[in-house]
Amino acid sequence: MCYVVVLSTTSDEDLSRHDTALLSFTRELPDESAVALLAYPHRWYVGSKSGCSCTFRHLHDTELGFGPPVDWYPEDADEIAATKEFITVVRRLVQGGAKVDCIDAWSGESDTTGFGEPLTVDLAAVADADFRFFENRHFTFVVSA
Repeated sequence: MCYVVVLSTTSDEDLSRHDTALLSFTRELPDESAVALLAYPHRWYVGSKSGCSCTFRHLHDTELGFGPPVDWYPEDADEIAATKEFITVVRRLVQGGAKVDCIDAWSGESDTTGFGEPLTVDLAAVADADFRFFENRHFTFVVSA
């Protein structure tokens, strides 16, 4: 199984111009039921260095919340860097006035009822180094005043 991260936005910007060795955006979406949860018209599959979305920072649930890497929970340096690159792109879009949401799901997950209400991520309160994905969650991004 692989993680699948898909993003939608109101921005018509070509996000593939932000592609790096650790992060890629493509309009070719996976055939996943979670894609239907996305709210905005411009949709992107978000890949990592592995090709799928596995090499980002992920946690099983939201219990630990957002936070920087810690010694007692080893994370690969590339996963940390890739996740920072992702949230930097999202932050720039939101600060530019675009609406953005994304889904982090297991590939092949057909039951989206467990996703619950979208988790609002206030980028004014969550530093880039603290952002991580939570499995089977729908995220919406805002910047409070």
